[in-house]
Amino acid sequence: MESAMDYHTARALLEWQIELGATDAIGDVPVDRYALPDTAPKAKKPAHRQAASEKPAQVDPVALAKSAAKGAGSLDQLRAVMDAFEHCELKRGARQLVFADGTPGARVMIVGEAPGRDEDREGRPFVGRAGQLLDRMLAAIDLDRTQNVYITNVLPWRPPQNRDPKPEEIGMMKPFLERHVTLAKPDVLVVMGNISCQAVLGKRGITRLRGQWDQAMDLPVIPMFHPAYLLRQPQMKRQAWADLLDLKAHLKGNR
Repeated sequence: MESAMDYHTARALLEWQIELGATDAIGDVPVDRYALPDTAPKAKKPAHRQAASEKPAQVDPVALAKSAAKGAGSLDQLRAVMDAFEHCELKRGARQLVFADGTPGARVMIVGEAPGRDEDREGRPFVGRAGQLLDRMLAAIDLDRTQNVYITNVLPWRPPQNRDPKPEEIGMMKPFLERHVTLAKPDVLVVMGNISCQAVLGKRGITRLRGQWDQAMDLPVIPMFHPAYLLRQPQMKRQAWADLLDLKAHLKGNR
């Protein structure tokens, strides 16, 4: 049987394919698409894999705080390294560092919570109404920040809207507080308020802890109500007075 097509038949078939939309001839022989494999061939892996971009090293602010605090050999140096510490977000919203007040080397060191608006403005802890009440409380047992009391806070910068400090903020700044206590060399620590108890003793619940002597940082520690709390809850001043008398007796018995 003759399989070759004549010129006119081939031309007619070609014109018919063009009318159907065929524009290009892609091969000399037909391809059976149903006979193709079910899966596409895998792409060849490049000979050399491109190196992944390196992630920036993670910064450990607690480790940096420990290193910076350890390098401070005096209270002035500690203040400088704290002022230069850039890893606590509270610093960006505060006016200034609130480092300490009172008499360095005093037997009594008071640890408050965090600066408020007045402290942030003046750069000293325990000013304003709470500070005035604290001064009266201390005077009642013959103590005075200008003579025999040294004062600082757990945090040196004011939290926004006077909110409670976050645990990670407390943990970040604790190395500076520990170094502060070491350099100040007090005989007794007075921790005022829940935040101070959490930072120094690792405990919360000031109504349960107040007046109960404890030990931390190689020193005797007595928790007390914060003066700001006493301004809101004046009925608790009786307990605060008992704690002050206990502190006075401790100092007298350990001259």
